[in-house]
Amino acid sequence: MDTFNPSEPLSSEFGIFGLPIKRHESKVILIPVPWEVTTSYGSGASLGPEAIRRASSQVDLFDLELGKSYVAGFYMEAINQKMLGLNNELKPFAQRVRDELEGGGLTDQGRAYQQRVNDGCKEMVDWVYQGSKRIISDEHKLVGIVGGDHSTPLGAIRAIAENLKKDYAIIHIDAHADLRQSYMGFTHSHASIMYNVMNSDFAPQKLVQVGVRDFCWEEADLIQRDERIRPLFSEDIKRRQFSGETWKSICDDILYGLPECVYISFDIDGLSPEFCPHTGTPVPGGLHFAEMIFLLNAIGHSGRRIVGFDLVEVAPGPDDDEWDGNVGARLLYRMCGWLAASNGLLAKPSARV
Repeated sequence: MDTFNPSEPLSSEFGIFGLPIKRHESKVILIPVPWEVTTSYGSGASLGPEAIRRASSQVDLFDLELGKSYVAGFYMEAINQKMLGLNNELKPFAQRVRDELEGGGLTDQGRAYQQRVNDGCKEMVDWVYQGSKRIISDEHKLVGIVGGDHSTPLGAIRAIAENLKKDYAIIHIDAHADLRQSYMGFTHSHASIMYNVMNSDFAPQKLVQVGVRDFCWEEADLIQRDERIRPLFSEDIKRRQFSGETWKSICDDILYGLPECVYISFDIDGLSPEFCPHTGTPVPGGLHFAEMIFLLNAIGHSGRRIVGFDLVEVAPGPDDDEWDGNVGARLLYRMCGWLAASNGLLAKPSARV
């Protein structure tokens, strides 16, 4: 199969939010990554970018917080068919590995499939890295990743951090800690994204994990040992709220002590499953849609610069059910707006009390 060519231009016939804005006119470029090779429960994340794109045309473009944020120019690239093809090629190999492990152990053929999956995932990570680097360094634009599963933004985080050359933090909203060294032998699993980030040479100064409520002992041990990681577990958030603490106070805690620059990594399953019923690994509990919007506003109003973001694990429902895409598109629009505003491309609004 042909390898990806990071310099290959993507089709410009698409866009996002129904905006008649050309790519060269836009300041925020979204890279869709149709990838879910290592997902271990539900499927559909590879279809998330297109589901969000379809639903986005129904988003009214006046933003109560940011006004006409679309004037900054938001543009989503077309789905890269080579990447989608590689995803479809590798998914059966990953399933064979899972089947063999659940059956007692890997055969030689299973180990070969496992290695092929790991090699393909590295290829995807490099593709995203090269594409993000080109947008940031050569085109001097801002980048966001629309997944796909949560393994997809690793290359973008690397490109952003290398260009930044200063301290930054990641605010990670998720039902899961994603701190496993590997999962089923897949080193670029969706369950390993934050492990890979924190063990890289582009690791952030701080990783703040918000809404986590499903994790293993290996991850709990790492969180306890690594002083760079600050968890706000879902159970603790709810306990504080049930005891009378406001969400505003908790958001202030999320932002406490963070450097000027922040990256937002948002797995949609950080929300309560009522807002993302078809995501691959739903977990009871989580944030309300309004709480997530409030958190995004709090980050924007804090004076920090959002250096990039990802929105991942959105999966459409059966029979063209657009609910998940609808929720994802509305969150994406607010994330694009704050990315633009925090980088001086829009007038920052006064905080609304």
